[in-house]
Amino acid sequence: MKKTLILFVLTFVLVSCNQSKDTEYVINGNAEGIENGIKVRLAQIDEKGKQVFRDSAVVMDGKFTIKGAVEEPSVYFLSADGTPGNMVFMLENSNIQIDFNTEIPMESKVTGSESNKSYEDFQNGMLKFREEGTAIMTRFKELGQDPAPETRDSIRKAMDDMRQRQLAYPLSFVQDHNDSYFSLNLIQLESSRPTFDIIKYKEIYESFPTHLKESKRGQLVKQKLDELYKAYEKTAHLEVGKIAPNFESQTPDGKTVSLNNLKGKATIIDFWAAWCGPCRRENPNVVNIYEQYHDKGLEIIGVSLDGAPNQKDPKKAWLDAIEKDGLKWNHVSSLKYFNDEVAQLYNIDRIPATYILDEEGKIVAKNLRGMALALKIKELLDTP
Repeated sequence: MKKTLILFVLTFVLVSCNQSKDTEYVINGNAEGIENGIKVRLAQIDEKGKQVFRDSAVVMDGKFTIKGAVEEPSVYFLSADGTPGNMVFMLENSNIQIDFNTEIPMESKVTGSESNKSYEDFQNGMLKFREEGTAIMTRFKELGQDPAPETRDSIRKAMDDMRQRQLAYPLSFVQDHNDSYFSLNLIQLESSRPTFDIIKYKEIYESFPTHLKESKRGQLVKQKLDELYKAYEKTAHLEVGKIAPNFESQTPDGKTVSLNNLKGKATIIDFWAAWCGPCRRENPNVVNIYEQYHDKGLEIIGVSLDGAPNQKDPKKAWLDAIEKDGLKWNHVSSLKYFNDEVAQLYNIDRIPATYILDEEGKIVAKNLRGMALALKIKELLDTP
């Protein structure tokens, strides 16, 4: 009976210990150099993208302890009052040791969090890109003020290549670490970037194990991916490489014209309005491009979004702006503001906006302005 009781107690203790390890986290921190009484704060980014403080501890004798629980591993931030910046790590229910770097918090050391290893792997990969970029810039400076043009071009190409690989790195990392909670967090962070490739990330997400997809973070990521995919489907026909959808609209004298009848060897569809300050400031640049390349086959179709509620006579404002700015190309508008049918077809929610088409009517670029627009037209029409 006594042996049975001892076994029962030992079993209870072991189970209790395991439950504590699985359901709680204990952060033991070293914070040498931080005065007694200074607070260390634990924070997280909420679903709206705002940093929210979750807990804090007071430093005593260079040490602090924070205890709590999380539903699943997630990205957290740790900072100390009076210390610039914060450190980032993956917090999970386990015993975690943090050696807080007061000078460079991002270089703090974390042990005891399995999910944090993926985050560290990612950071090490990003560090290599930073080191590569620094090496390229150091080489450029060593060449002096006037390096040879071919050398300058070679260095610029090396830098551009490095930046492209850096932009592609998060996607390749998630693909190679599809069993990681950090990868879920990384997808969520990357989804706000304009370069986010919804098709590829959606495919990778489907390869994640079930327990990750069914986790709270996994469900949030799925919801975000589904939202972005729905938005993508609405504009898929407007992606670079697609044939620009044809449209019909009215000229200032009431005639109906179509894109297919007006496009040239290169075509700019320019969404603008008389009331749009940035559009009017860009117009001189567009005029210069038109004068330089119209004889080589450039056509421009100005789609006006005049008809704003505060315009007393939108048509007069439209025509006056055309004359004042010297816009000698084709113009169309329904004078319905952002409800213009062409604007809706091309998913225009702000102006200025441009679509650049090649001779076949294929979209080759979008929303270029200034020198970038001039260089693209030069590429299309000056290339033998």
